[in-house]
Amino acid sequence: MKNVAILGTVGLPASYGGFETLAENLVRYHQEHDIDGEIVVYCSAKTFPERAPSYLGASLRYVNLDANGASSVPYDILSLISAALRGAEVILLLGVSGAIALPFLRLFSRARIVTNIDGVEWKREKWKGFARWWLRKSEYWAVRYSHEVIADNAGIARHVAECYGRSCEVIAYGGDHAVQATGQAFEGEPLPPRYALALCRIEPENNVATILEAFAENRELPLVFIGNWKNSDYGLALLARFGANSGLRLLDPIYDAGVLRTIRSGAALYVHGHSAGGTNPSLVEMMHFRVPVLAFDCSFNRCTTDVRAIYFTDAASLRAAVAALSPERAEKVAAEMQRIAQERYTWDAIGHAYFKLLGLRGTVSLQPQGA
Repeated sequence: MKNVAILGTVGLPASYGGFETLAENLVRYHQEHDIDGEIVVYCSAKTFPERAPSYLGASLRYVNLDANGASSVPYDILSLISAALRGAEVILLLGVSGAIALPFLRLFSRARIVTNIDGVEWKREKWKGFARWWLRKSEYWAVRYSHEVIADNAGIARHVAECYGRSCEVIAYGGDHAVQATGQAFEGEPLPPRYALALCRIEPENNVATILEAFAENRELPLVFIGNWKNSDYGLALLARFGANSGLRLLDPIYDAGVLRTIRSGAALYVHGHSAGGTNPSLVEMMHFRVPVLAFDCSFNRCTTDVRAIYFTDAASLRAAVAALSPERAEKVAAEMQRIAQERYTWDAIGHAYFKLLGLRGTVSLQPQGA
């Protein structure tokens, strides 16, 4: 029976974040399919002061540091050292923050290290100078010293092959949990009867300003945009510039899965502005709702949507795409998004792929749905 340690997340139960949702669905899949081996998930004691000993059959182990920001580096390093010293046979590292420790870990531990390198984080506009250099080196250390590397998108796999001459396992994220949530009423001011939807962290590489400019004068189809507007100078500036526009509804973050399901289900179309990061969880989640997707034109989004969404490059092209979207075209794109999501982005399929790579077997069938 293998002992698998999952590192690099804030911890469980998941409250927010792609890696936390991934970890939660992996331990759930492990439990539901009666897979052999034991799973330990490392958690931030700063986030979980009550420190439950287990969750969905997985043991929880705590590190007394924050899991995000600059402290993510020592947090991941201490988690790696702890997992190795406690005899983990397989370490699943989510992200590259602590990857500087991997060459040293390989000297004294026989653990098999599997790393999901996330997106090409160092290319994000918010990182400058030393931080960008560090993230790029961390990516190198992760690719060089992991036994297996996971890319969540074919575009990321191409980047790794071109930069480092190494192949990756391509395993994306599931999104069906979003459509399985029980709908709950939105308690804020009533939403328009028909609206477009955008949802993301308010960061420049998510093309937030572009999306707002495209919808600012659209009275026929208002835009509901959910994000953390008040967490940065960038967000506050956009809130001041666009907050009073009658064609826009700028909402604070919503973490309740039931409320999100209600808002997503009511959208006439979804606008996805991410330009970095590989397969974005918010996109694969929305694809399950059978809603037409208008995505920023980059290789990652084209890979995720199998080149079947509608793409834009700036405010003018987004505005034109919305104006030209006929009911027939909208239905065709929506159906394609849902089909792709149901084939590729279910947690059953993702769990199957991960545990096959980790070398664990279950007594319940490990065939993904539709196989």
